[in-house]
Amino acid sequence: MKFIDTHHDQWRTAGGEDGPISHPPKVDHSLLTLGQWHAVREQWPADKAVGVVFPNDADIEVLECDVNKLSLVVLQFPKWVDGRAYSQAHILRSRYRFTGQIRATGEVLVDMMPLLQRSGFDAVVLRHDQERAAAERALGFFAARGHYQGDVQQTKPVFAR
Repeated sequence: MKFIDTHHDQWRTAGGEDGPISHPPKVDHSLLTLGQWHAVREQWPADKAVGVVFPNDADIEVLECDVNKLSLVVLQFPKWVDGRAYSQAHILRSRYRFTGQIRATGEVLVDMMPLLQRSGFDAVVLRHDQERAAAERALGFFAARGHYQGDVQQTKPVFAR
């Protein structure tokens, strides 16, 4: 799992003084809203990395045709009890075979780390009061024995392996 320091992140949002720009410039490592992406996706150059900040209440299926163009999808947890982004990540990895980075943002807590990893996330922006060392420990809790159920990395449950 990659832990993102937002102060040193290479990805930049395309916004102006009044918020997101409707037709952002085509700059490498641009992080666009879903609306911005829809406005420029047909013209986006293949040599410029692009990511999308995807709302957790939107249907992830709108990205199905775009997964080969995207390098990053940022999925949001507006509340730690709202798990819709887990399902979005799982669909991106297992159904659409998305190989880019899937990043969790918002109310991301240490306790969520194992499930984030199992559902397809490979990067997180921890909530400001969460410690990276604790999150790294949480990722190791089940490493030795594994999980009984299947996930995006090991699709078969233990009894079928």
